[in-house]
Amino acid sequence: MDSKERIAAALKVATDTKVFEMGQGILPKVPEVFQQLFPGRKAVIIADINTWPACGEAVYALMTGAGIPTEKYIIDKEEFHAEWRYIEMADKILDGDMAAAKRIEDDPDYTETPAEKCFREASDAYPIAVSVGAGVINDICKLTSHHHRQGYLCVATAASVDGFSSFGASITYQNAKQTFECPAPTGIIADVDVLVAAPRWMVASGYADLAAKVPAGAEWMIADLMGTEPIIPAAWDVLYPNLHKYLGNPEGIAALDPQAVADIFEGLTMSGFAMQAARSSRPASCCEHLFSHILDMTHHRFHGKLQSHGIQVAVGTLTMCAVFDEFFRFDLSKLDPDACAAAWPTIDQEQMRAIEIFRTFPAPKLGYTEITKKYNDARTVREQVAKVKEVWPAFKQKLQAQLWSFEKMRKCFGIVGAPTDPSDIGVTRHMLHDMFERVQLMRWRFNVLDLAKRGRFYDELVNAVFLPGHAWDINEEQPFK
Repeated sequence: MDSKERIAAALKVATDTKVFEMGQGILPKVPEVFQQLFPGRKAVIIADINTWPACGEAVYALMTGAGIPTEKYIIDKEEFHAEWRYIEMADKILDGDMAAAKRIEDDPDYTETPAEKCFREASDAYPIAVSVGAGVINDICKLTSHHHRQGYLCVATAASVDGFSSFGASITYQNAKQTFECPAPTGIIADVDVLVAAPRWMVASGYADLAAKVPAGAEWMIADLMGTEPIIPAAWDVLYPNLHKYLGNPEGIAALDPQAVADIFEGLTMSGFAMQAARSSRPASCCEHLFSHILDMTHHRFHGKLQSHGIQVAVGTLTMCAVFDEFFRFDLSKLDPDACAAAWPTIDQEQMRAIEIFRTFPAPKLGYTEITKKYNDARTVREQVAKVKEVWPAFKQKLQAQLWSFEKMRKCFGIVGAPTDPSDIGVTRHMLHDMFERVQLMRWRFNVLDLAKRGRFYDELVNAVFLPGHAWDINEEQPFK
């Protein structure tokens, strides 16, 4: 099956996206695709000061040249995250009030409007958003289009994240990184010439975000075994049979080879289609993404700059590969389900633990909320441990077929230019070690750390990653560069 066939098959299971065009020199197709999807509608291009010269200006000229009424809004920030301020800003853009949008963008005293109050009545009078950018701008356009009860067109400028085609937008709201349910773009256009011209670090970021599916897929397999989030074949089959192929040419990525970059963008888009089919981000993320969420929510900067999503996720991905390397050293066929159930804490104890761990966090109630959602009683824990014990040798082999070792992943990241050590993004190994308790608690999604908690080897598992001679040897801190 070639790329066109894979894309055609994926569009059949995608619930939101109707058109996905990718190839070299296809930017002139933007007006045609827009008119196909949104006949008779006005457009507004949303870009930033980097993506406007990279692609936005050309898209604007193509749209106006085709006679499509088109406005533009350029976010006047060198760097920004997908925060609620920009959702409200974009809401005003689609309302047609550019001045109000600019006031929100620049307001030093900005306060959030409650999310539930941001929805509008549907109207053909609203312009259709044309997102010209990468992950942040796309997520902004995705959620604001949902607020206006309409679709939008995505014109990608870099193969940097998997969010282009994903169901849901990851936005910081009330100090917490949250995934808001909203449809993916109706159409996606990715000119490979534009993708290749993006900064090299953005392509490395996309490689890392796609590589995150290696440990994320293993954790989905664990959740499936536990019965908490069963694997959805339509979602799994869109991405995972070809995942290792997409990641298999890091040298091509380093050389910015058009075919290698196209493969990464295809893989990232397939990840989003998998999320559409699952109506969840489960196919694409688990613990490895939560390290990035913590850094976002604590406004982490390195050398004064925010670190991109994929670059942060690279460190989380390496860390979870290291966790699985250690995980496979344990013989889970020797677990004692009765002893595990007897030692299992009550929900009150878990809630109190979460309150203490998140006490100084920007979202202090987050751990309490999420552990309350995913808590299982002792009887259920006994059943879960017994199930793992029963199937362990065969299940271990399945997990190992899905996973890459820490060293293999780090080698590939080194080739493409992604981080190979937490120090590369201004994080110490001590800091990384201390993040684990929050990672385990901060999302209701079942993960490998939850399994280790049930099996009573959590501390041993996590600490092993930081032992002398192991992946993140705590005594071998690397200096910041």
